[in-house]
Amino acid sequence: MHCPFCKTEDTKVIDSRLVTEGDQIRRRRECISCGERFTTFETAELVIPRVIKSDGTRQPFDLEKLREGMLHALQKRPVSLDRIDAALHHIMHKLRATGEREVKTRHVGELVMTELKQLDSVAYVRFASVYRDFQDVDAFRAEIDSLRPRESDE
Repeated sequence: MHCPFCKTEDTKVIDSRLVTEGDQIRRRRECISCGERFTTFETAELVIPRVIKSDGTRQPFDLEKLREGMLHALQKRPVSLDRIDAALHHIMHKLRATGEREVKTRHVGELVMTELKQLDSVAYVRFASVYRDFQDVDAFRAEIDSLRPRESDE
């Protein structure tokens, strides 16, 4: 870290503390050359991949668009905002963990369906019906049947 006073590259960390719920580290530094002290803040730079739509166009990932889609599926369902935010956090974490610069919308949709399946089965079927473009009642029935526990063969 360059000293903001004398521009020397050689500084030392005197103290480090977590701030803002552990999302940042505050570092107190001292310049070896001029002795001046200053504070820096360190945060992780996490890259969210761009989204490749089904028509091949690419666009930046939009968390608000994702939130709106999930809220629409969960409309009038007994799911708390805290649980929805946790689901969004899981999706974001999984997208970052891919390490990819771009992901297909199909992958994002599958992550959403996984989270919705755990939150609320009705919301899951609502989302799946639009996402997978169900064309008839049999497609709905098959999806609902996939949610039911399998009976063991005895």
